[in-house]
Amino acid sequence: MSYHNPHTPPRKSATFDDYTLAEIRRAAATGIYDIRGGGTKRKVPHFDDLLFLGASISRYPLEGYRERCDTSVVLGTRFARKPIELKIPITIAGMSFGALSGSAKEALGRGATAAGTSTTTGDGGMTDEERGHSQTLVYQYLPSRYGMNPKDLRRADAIEVVVGQGAKPGGGGMLLGQKISDRVAEMRNLPKGIDQRSACRHPDWTGPDDLEIKILELREITDWEKPIYVKVGGARPYYDTALAVKAGADVVVLDGMQGGTAATQDVFIEHVGMPTLACIRPAVQALQDLGMHRKVQLIVSGGIRSGADVAKALALGADAVAIGTAALVAIGDNDPKWEEEYQKLGTTAGAYDDWHEGKDPAGITTQDPDLMQRLDPVVAGRRLANYLKVMTLETQTIARACGKNHVHNLEPEDLVALTMEAAAMAQVPLAGTNWYPGKGGF
Repeated sequence: MSYHNPHTPPRKSATFDDYTLAEIRRAAATGIYDIRGGGTKRKVPHFDDLLFLGASISRYPLEGYRERCDTSVVLGTRFARKPIELKIPITIAGMSFGALSGSAKEALGRGATAAGTSTTTGDGGMTDEERGHSQTLVYQYLPSRYGMNPKDLRRADAIEVVVGQGAKPGGGGMLLGQKISDRVAEMRNLPKGIDQRSACRHPDWTGPDDLEIKILELREITDWEKPIYVKVGGARPYYDTALAVKAGADVVVLDGMQGGTAATQDVFIEHVGMPTLACIRPAVQALQDLGMHRKVQLIVSGGIRSGADVAKALALGADAVAIGTAALVAIGDNDPKWEEEYQKLGTTAGAYDDWHEGKDPAGITTQDPDLMQRLDPVVAGRRLANYLKVMTLETQTIARACGKNHVHNLEPEDLVALTMEAAAMAQVPLAGTNWYPGKGGF
């Protein structure tokens, strides 16, 4: 006979927690899987698990705001006749018109241009608002080929061949019918109001040899002017980076599992791919093994939030970073001023991730004309420019403290890790030691 002490609170399962139980019930009631955006919500090792070693006696710091610390970056120096020159190493990741409103795309272009950096089209083609307000625009070339045409390839400043994304490496995209307006349907050559699912692989190649042919085709179309990026999800970063380089890429874009502006299955977001922190060092090692580090540039994305994150990615070997979710927040997504409306949707500001449903109260991830009017692209663009400015100043502050006159001079030696997992992934010493897992010996 068992006895339960009435003063002892009931003990819940760590495996079958409240969220898991609710998901089982939802699946049993509906028979469909959950779709959302927002990237992984589980806690994984990230940049917060790394710290910088500022200068003291063994390193000489730079005087803040009096001694120069450069932030410029040039992308596409390998083969392109017109590489991209950016003032800062922070770019805007690809987010499609269709997923985002036209005014949101305009705001991203305005903010990026004011900050001296690039923005990226995403799936679904190039809009005049985005091209018109983006000084530097990267055109994504995806498996869906939505909106793709040679004219826009030539209008772009660079082309990004998307093989995979951090939210769903190996999986295709989704755009629900309620977001396929007349304009979106026309640009994508789709029926209005009908759900679409993008392909998970390009229709005209089956491997890296075919990728090399496709890159050459794109170079011919654009007269060898445009840098060609290859974007991969964080799954097998060493081999994917090496194969992208051998196929002729000028730039490799590496997206970890914290990247998540794309909508996909929750089970995909949480259980496929690797943390951004685990992806960088293998990719850098591949570039180094091929003698191509800094010759082929590496852009890292997935969960970049602050100048500290930027500095850490650069110290681990990246040339630049890309932001998506943070950029949407900067222009107004998940703003608490819309809390009452978020609650009507069954969520709360800061947790809203049903971007695919097209009901975004902030007017960003929607095609609803009334909601879209809530976003002023001029004001939103200014907010993004402010955010990028702060991130850049934070990156410079850290670089100066480490004695660096260019943010690209940050290096793994400037870092230590707080946890064994982060030390192993970043291959930097556990704080207080000169050792990380896999190195051998203390």
